[in-house]
Amino acid sequence: MGNTSKKLAAKCTLLTKDEQKYLATTFRSASKNSDKIREEDLIRYWGPQIDPRLAQYLTNFLFGSGADKAASCDFNRFAELYVFNVRGTADERMMVAYNSLGMDYNDSTELPYQLLREYCESIASTYIKMVKAQPSGRAKTWIEKGFKSRASHVQALGEAIAASVSSDADVAINACNAKQLNKWLQSNTLLRKMTDAVFVHLYGVQGHDAHSHSHVHVAHPEPTLIPLPQGLEAMPDYPAFIDLSHIVWLNNHIPAKHQNRWRFLFSSHIHGESFSTMTGRIQSEGASLLIIEDNAGYIFGGYAPVSWSLGPNFVGNEDSFLFTLAPKMRVYPASNYNNHFQYMNHHTKTLPNGLLMGGQFNFGAIWVNGDPFGEGSSAESCSTYRGYKRLSKEPNFRIKSLEVWAVGEKPMFKKESDERDVSVLDVNPEAKAILDMAGRTRHSEGIREPPPL
Repeated sequence: MGNTSKKLAAKCTLLTKDEQKYLATTFRSASKNSDKIREEDLIRYWGPQIDPRLAQYLTNFLFGSGADKAASCDFNRFAELYVFNVRGTADERMMVAYNSLGMDYNDSTELPYQLLREYCESIASTYIKMVKAQPSGRAKTWIEKGFKSRASHVQALGEAIAASVSSDADVAINACNAKQLNKWLQSNTLLRKMTDAVFVHLYGVQGHDAHSHSHVHVAHPEPTLIPLPQGLEAMPDYPAFIDLSHIVWLNNHIPAKHQNRWRFLFSSHIHGESFSTMTGRIQSEGASLLIIEDNAGYIFGGYAPVSWSLGPNFVGNEDSFLFTLAPKMRVYPASNYNNHFQYMNHHTKTLPNGLLMGGQFNFGAIWVNGDPFGEGSSAESCSTYRGYKRLSKEPNFRIKSLEVWAVGEKPMFKKESDERDVSVLDVNPEAKAILDMAGRTRHSEGIREPPPL
């Protein structure tokens, strides 16, 4: 690092020692070794990595807008943009949002909703663009298996993030006040994670965990947003009908303990339209995501927090939720009104044969018919999930695509655990006694495989 970069970094007290090093290197590269950076040079430097709208928003913050626009900005201002976005308070992040959108921040100034939506779309677009450009990583693995990132779905991801500023995401609002924004910024974990990842990347900060404020070599924020796919290794071209934006949206809403890995269980395109095949493949696999595309192109489904099993009773718990992915991305959490979360039955005469999530028989939020497979329905109302709206385009639909993904590690059931470390001598104490009496050593004892951590 040159003397210029060292002097610049030493002037900024907002940064840790490691951050000073990384940010000064980035500043030096973008400013061509100057002590100030010009707008055109920064746009040229960040341009290939960033949504054009976000480039404009960030230069609004750094250089100002309108008549007050400056020709350049210094290192301190450059560092503020990073610090406020990555570990700033809600007020600091609101100030960045207002200034980036060309407005002065104060408690009485309302932010037009359309501007907020475009800001969120620009963050989502930049994040997806960034992870797609990674030479390695989880996004690359998904893309190689046929999961793309269509512009319309990236836009829907940004819209969904912005819409959550309202108590009802489907009720249009014209503007939001500072109180709404403050609450939203503190509760919207997806926006926070994507913003962290974007600015860590743009500023060239390596091995940084924004949430713990540590600066050791840790995982990039990406893994909690994009899970590791497992089970598609033998499929060079998987018939994907969801994409990266959907994966990011869903993975953010499932419990953190399940976000690291998705395990492929069933696809109607690969395994055929067979309810028996589906039930056989998804039972006893732990928490899972059911994802359906109807014949009108609507994509929706549900998160099942416990293993699927055949039986006459409802199972599951309040971690369950329903969701839509297209044409909009929405999540409907459990209402705690009843426990009708998961039901699956087959080959019975007295109970319905099929899969149900939410509601009652004949009025389910998601109903997948057992025979004939391929038909389904979604009720107009469902008290099991809060804010619920019909998921499919029509109440009765034809299934175009259906897949099930287990999430997290496969659970080990008690029987499997008990049997893992059992030998013939364990289950036959008389044999052990005879060996002891004969003075024979049991060589296998003490060298068994240790149990998994």
